[in-house]
Amino acid sequence: MLNRKPLKFTIKIITGAAVIRLTVLAGFLGALGVWGYFKMVKMPGQTYSGQLPPLTDAQVLLRDERRRHVQFLASEIGERNIWQYQNLTAAADFIEKYLTDTGCNVRRQQYQAEGRTCCNIVAEITGTNNPDEIIIVGAHYDSIYSSPGANDNGSAVAAVLAIARAFAKKHPARTLRFVLFANEEPPFFQTDLMGSLVYAKSCRQSGDNIIVMLSLETIGYYSDKPNSQKYPFPFSLVYPSTGNFIGFVGNLSYRKMLHRVVTSFRNNFNFPSQAAAIPEIFPGVTWSDHWSFWRQGYPAIMVTDTAAFRYPHYHTPQDTPDKLDYDCLARVVSGLQVLIAELAAPSLYND
Repeated sequence: MLNRKPLKFTIKIITGAAVIRLTVLAGFLGALGVWGYFKMVKMPGQTYSGQLPPLTDAQVLLRDERRRHVQFLASEIGERNIWQYQNLTAAADFIEKYLTDTGCNVRRQQYQAEGRTCCNIVAEITGTNNPDEIIIVGAHYDSIYSSPGANDNGSAVAAVLAIARAFAKKHPARTLRFVLFANEEPPFFQTDLMGSLVYAKSCRQSGDNIIVMLSLETIGYYSDKPNSQKYPFPFSLVYPSTGNFIGFVGNLSYRKMLHRVVTSFRNNFNFPSQAAAIPEIFPGVTWSDHWSFWRQGYPAIMVTDTAAFRYPHYHTPQDTPDKLDYDCLARVVSGLQVLIAELAAPSLYND
């Protein structure tokens, strides 16, 4: 009996210490969760819910032209990349002509990649009051190998073209630039030959004052089916499982600008939206051209239907024009036009 008492006492001490450690750990994780919610997830305003209003006449026109543009890029031209170089240049020619026809000032930024001349297409509307303050709306026009790229990224290219046309005859206070990038997809993704990084570096070298860059990435697929949205843990705990919304993605450094963008979209437009300011270690956060602007110290936000977390045909030969929801795409483009108009008005967005 005398030999057993110390053993029992020792077991009680170990058990008590373990309980303390677990309590401290649970408290730490709880505090981390609360911090994460308010820093990353909590956004101003409320997402729209309920039945979507009918398309306006202007949105019907938007829808029909977006359909034609996606069809042209993904079906008539098809796969667009360094392996299908003629198609890549055909897409660049189409984009350049369309932007030129709107009346924008258009130029090509050319550079060499794998022995080929690749180019970013840049259209600019110079601001009237604050021309040195620049807002960029961009999207990549290449597609991944073996895919026609209807949603990734024909949907976003079609959106940028529509927005550029909407502003071409207006006189924004801040300068608007519409930039279509080459070589976002592998093998150039997040390398020095990624078109958006080439462009963002040139902006930094020129000392451009970019207020915000909006990267439109895969914005054409929506579904009201349950479990159509698949987010990784822990975001699956707080975000909806129905893929019928547009997403706004930023990082913690530019959380303030993300709040401004989300506030404007939600205050002015009836379409479901979700947003998050997420550290770059999480999958998907850096999967587009906004990453290039982050690397150069510019505020940037990705606008997306969440791509691989929703779209079953992501990076496959089945990414074809028939998969897209053009009504929703037209609604999103309408909302972005209102958002960009507010961003271009310094009286509303001075720091």
